[in-house]
Amino acid sequence: MIQIIGNLAGAIALLLWSVRLVRTGIERGFSGPLRTGVRRASQKKSTAAGSGVVAAIAMQSSTAVAMLVAGFVSAGTLPAASSLAVILGADLGSSIVARILLTPIAVLVPLLLVVGVGLFLKGRARRIKQTGRIIIGIALVLTSLSMIRTATAPLQDSEITALIFSYLSTDLVTSFLLGAVLAWVTHSSVATVLAVVAMASEGVLQAPAAAAIVLGANLGGATIPVLLTLSGARSARRVMFANLLIRGGGALLALLILVQWQNQLSLLGATAAVQSINLHLVFNLVVLLLGLMLINPMLRVASTILPDIALSKPRRISALDTALTDPDRALASAMREVLEMGEQVHAMLTPVLGLFRDWDDDTYRAILDSEDEVDRMHFEVKLYIAHLQEGVLSGRQARRAMDIATISNHLEDAGDQVSSNLTDYAQRLHAEGLSFSDDGWRDLCDFHDQVLSNVQLGLNVLMTGDAEAAIQLVEEKDRMRDVEQRLQAHHLDRLRKGNVASLETSNLHQETIRALKQVNTAFTFTAYPIVEATGGLLSSRLASTEGGD
Repeated sequence: MIQIIGNLAGAIALLLWSVRLVRTGIERGFSGPLRTGVRRASQKKSTAAGSGVVAAIAMQSSTAVAMLVAGFVSAGTLPAASSLAVILGADLGSSIVARILLTPIAVLVPLLLVVGVGLFLKGRARRIKQTGRIIIGIALVLTSLSMIRTATAPLQDSEITALIFSYLSTDLVTSFLLGAVLAWVTHSSVATVLAVVAMASEGVLQAPAAAAIVLGANLGGATIPVLLTLSGARSARRVMFANLLIRGGGALLALLILVQWQNQLSLLGATAAVQSINLHLVFNLVVLLLGLMLINPMLRVASTILPDIALSKPRRISALDTALTDPDRALASAMREVLEMGEQVHAMLTPVLGLFRDWDDDTYRAILDSEDEVDRMHFEVKLYIAHLQEGVLSGRQARRAMDIATISNHLEDAGDQVSSNLTDYAQRLHAEGLSFSDDGWRDLCDFHDQVLSNVQLGLNVLMTGDAEAAIQLVEEKDRMRDVEQRLQAHHLDRLRKGNVASLETSNLHQETIRALKQVNTAFTFTAYPIVEATGGLLSSRLASTEGGD
């Protein structure tokens, strides 16, 4: 029994890691186009659900799509109703992913591994390497499902497990709660459903228990975005809570129906495995169709439960300590403070574009307060580094101290771009009664979103020191230069066509793009020390690399 449990745990661990591997490949290789595509398609509620379906199939995670949407809502670039429609579509997309992965295509695993490993090891372009990562992840998902089936097969002959699973079939409420807990613990309803269906295919789980666990996984999956946005903007939390009301409430209603008419599961297929996966698919389809009609009422309920509350922000405690006699500890403290600077600038940047569309005094004051905090931290970090350099430092420590001071300078400049320039442009836009053209506003939203994505990547680099992420960030700086040129060309084309809104806002449009680019450049400097240490940075740009990890 111990060996069986160990094999099953290993198979499930591989499944969780494989799903994450696919999502990582998508995020690192195709995050920009995916983010832009979702946000553009989601401006209308009619197409928002479809964009959610596509995004969840690509990322193999409705939670990842929900967190993507949370950023759009917080930034004010996507309406709450459209955001909720995207998430409902993503829930259906994740069920489609589960259905696809459970088709009998395990025979393709060797081919997928050969192709995936070849692309990852030999590919020179980042997207080719990440495509290889995605293919490897899919192959490992299929492998893990086969391992789960193999590991659970002996359980059919165990009296203990037979009693446990037999009890689950008679107590569907417990099965439902078990599914919710598993999805929450693993942070993946897709992986939970795949594992349950794989076990059902070996006859270990009977149809009613498997169905109840699958419904519970939907409830657990809906709670994950709610928990992950607890410290986020209230507008994003409302969307996640409304999704929980729709999807979670639907799961509870479906459980009541299952308890009363569990014998009708045969309508969904001939075996327990087919019945449970088809139930998962049908359930999310029904939730999407009904949920689209309930979006506005559920958002009103969420707004009532989560009203706007003005909270006083407590003064934070500095990470800088007095351990100047221990240089390594002191440098770690300074880096923690710089990371907090970056977090503050990110918090300022996220809502600033929304001020161009709808001016809000509270948001403006919050940005100014954050800028005061960034200025204070910047001064204290410089002073701290200066005192540290009075002692004896090794060559490595001295370079690290200068890197931290340099990054601090650039982050302070990024904060100035947001608090002084971008807010000033927004004020001028409203004071003069102007507005960007629809195409111009879409270009600005796209650029702002890409900068936000790179800022988040820069914060990850600061925290982890990951060389691959650092290289990606430097590559993104070059790509953003090309994007800026393309957007400027779009703007000039609108001017040539005599677009009135573009003519009136020409200077503000171009200055906004330049300011956002400066913020992006500032966060790119977090990667330079790491990339230089790997030998991957030439005097002007990244060195060309062949293959490698």
